[in-house]
Amino acid sequence: MRATVLYAPGDVRVEDRPRAAVQQPTDAVIRTVATCVCGSDLWDYRGINAVADPAPFGHEYVGIVEEVGDDVTGIKPGQLVIGSFFASDNTCPNCLNGYQTSCLHREFVGGAQAEYVRVPLADGTLVQVPGEVDEDRIPSLLACSDVMGTGWYAAVAAEVKPGDTVAVVGDGAVGLCAVIAARELGATRIIAMSRHEQRQKLAREFGATDIVAERGEEGAARVKELTGGIGADAVLECVGNTGSMQQALGCTRPGGNIGFVGVPHDVKLDGEQLFFSHVALRGGPAPVRAFLPDLIDRVLEGRIDPGKVFDLELPLEQAAEGYRAMDERRAIKTLLRP
Repeated sequence: MRATVLYAPGDVRVEDRPRAAVQQPTDAVIRTVATCVCGSDLWDYRGINAVADPAPFGHEYVGIVEEVGDDVTGIKPGQLVIGSFFASDNTCPNCLNGYQTSCLHREFVGGAQAEYVRVPLADGTLVQVPGEVDEDRIPSLLACSDVMGTGWYAAVAAEVKPGDTVAVVGDGAVGLCAVIAARELGATRIIAMSRHEQRQKLAREFGATDIVAERGEEGAARVKELTGGIGADAVLECVGNTGSMQQALGCTRPGGNIGFVGVPHDVKLDGEQLFFSHVALRGGPAPVRAFLPDLIDRVLEGRIDPGKVFDLELPLEQAAEGYRAMDERRAIKTLLRP
């Protein structure tokens, strides 16, 4: 099968790899309908995360079940399915508490930028998409595999509720999907922090009521100005560095909440600053599996269209260009068709 492999920073190749196969009785193999490049993939692509050996890449997928292991009972060949980037049994205490990415038996689902993908713990990980699905829904369904679910978790972790004022730090695919989540959860004012015209436009289309182009202390001051000097009720941090976290803290009112879903890279917080801020933080790898049934329904009903974050679509063979376009900020997110 053809698959994307990262050899070194900036060196992405599409090459022949052994076809994905059932290895455990709880596995499924899916034929990929669509996959994509994630913003978190760029940490490795840019050399910020070390890559010791050539590594199959990608962790977002929607596809048709090809075969299942002997112990799989809920998923059948021929079904269109979506799963999370972490496989989970969906039955352990952590899963039942809604944190499937902390499943006691979790496994990372990698190598999804390929024609076929092995998904462990298939019954707990994969969710069937019901009925006949229009082709134009595929990008939005794919988004639910990660960025929409992650943006949703940012809003849930920040306890967004009807009537809230929400600020979103980060204008990548996750941040833009977090705008959708804030709107769907009832926020009446959504401040998107972005300095890129194309992303600002999409943020407004998704539900942002205000745009703040400033960053850092200036950005936080602007949010305070927009909120009568108080700050936002909830802030969704969707980047993952010290600057974005400091900006999030500066934007949040005393007693407010931050949901942080950007994978942290060298993030350092001042304990005294946090103590006197009266701000609560919750975050981590999004338990996408917990949200998938609801998000799939919202997509099929036409309530949300997160697939609009894919502003570049390429065949899998051109994955390297998809990475370059995102690295150079010529694209928000690249969809790949095997």
